[in-house]
Amino acid sequence: MASAIRTADALRKSELAKIHICKAQLKLDDAAYRDLVMSVCGVKSASSLDALGRKKLLDHMASCLKASGIDPYPGAKRLPTRHRPLAQSKEAIEAKIAVQLKTLGQGWPYAYAVGRRIYPQVSRFEFLSLAQLGKVSSALERTIRYKERAAHD
Repeated sequence: MASAIRTADALRKSELAKIHICKAQLKLDDAAYRDLVMSVCGVKSASSLDALGRKKLLDHMASCLKASGIDPYPGAKRLPTRHRPLAQSKEAIEAKIAVQLKTLGQGWPYAYAVGRRIYPQVSRFEFLSLAQLGKVSSALERTIRYKERAAHD
């Protein structure tokens, strides 16, 4: 439930930021902006709008920008990026694993066992690829979170 509240709050902040970006792109002064918000939504400030009101205002401002020849969403044409590895080298991930092992109070044999459990076909920990080491690190991170939750309960 708390994450839904944080998500709604983050969405609200994001939409308000987009409204103010559109305001700047339209080169509206404060009085003109408030008149626009009042005429479109019937309120004095965008901060008092609900989700539907913010969408209505954003749609109106986007149509005004399109009419004036400005692209309201210039970054939208970029191709989606694929997930990049968290680190660029094995050494960086191994350093992260070392920190995770210290947090767990374990040594390297614990990481070797995790790697062996996830990838039984790989004969030695040193032969794990960058992506495989990332998954070992993720497994250790989940273990840390699990133990933290168990300690709080």
